[in-house]
Amino acid sequence: MSVNKVKAPAILGVEDGRIPPKGITYALLAGVLLKKFKIKDLRLTLIQVDGLDATLKLLEMVAPIKSKIDMIMLGGVSFAGFNLIDPVAIHEELKVPIIVISKDKPNNEEVYRALVKHFNDWTARWSVFEKLSRTSKIYEVVSNPKERPIYVEVVGISAEEASSIIRSVTIWGRLPEPIRAANLVAKGLSSLFLSEAKLRDFKTLQIDE
Repeated sequence: MSVNKVKAPAILGVEDGRIPPKGITYALLAGVLLKKFKIKDLRLTLIQVDGLDATLKLLEMVAPIKSKIDMIMLGGVSFAGFNLIDPVAIHEELKVPIIVISKDKPNNEEVYRALVKHFNDWTARWSVFEKLSRTSKIYEVVSNPKERPIYVEVVGISAEEASSIIRSVTIWGRLPEPIRAANLVAKGLSSLFLSEAKLRDFKTLQIDE
C-alpha cells in the first residue's frame, strides 16, 4: 500500500547524539515516532563510535514497536562517526519504506577515500553505500520553499511519494519533523549519558505514549 494512502502515517525519525570525548566509545542513537506531529514513542540506545553495530542496534531498538511504524526517516547513513545504518537491510527486515535525509549532497567518492584511509574493514562499510547507490539515486528535494533543498535517497518508496511526504511533515527549517525531533532528543540527552558509569549501566530506554 502507498504510504500516502495511510492517513497520518507514523514516521520514525532516527538521529545520533554528540560524538563523545576521547575515552568514551559509545554514542546515543534516538528514534522518535511521530504521528500528526505528536510524539507517540521514544526509543534510545547506544552505538559504538566508528563501530559496526548501528544496523543491528536500530533493529533491536524498534522491535517492540515495529507494528506501529509506517516509515523510517534516517538522518543520513553514518552515525557516531562511521558506524553505518544499512537502509536496504532495514527495509528488508521491517518491510517499511526508508528515506535517507541529508542536509548536504552526499559525496560517495569522498566517503570511499575516508573509509580506505581509516578502516581495515572498509570493504564491509563501503558495501552499505554501494547497496544504497544501486537502489536509489540522490534526489534534491525542496522541503520548505523558504529554505535550501535537502538531499534524499529512498528504499521501498518512489522519490515522488517520498518528496510529498517530506513536504507534508516539514514545518521549521529544512528538516522534516521526525528527523528534527530525533536530532533534538539525541543531542539534548547526550550529555546525560557521557560518563563511563552511566554508559556502563545504560542498555535501552523506551518511553511509550
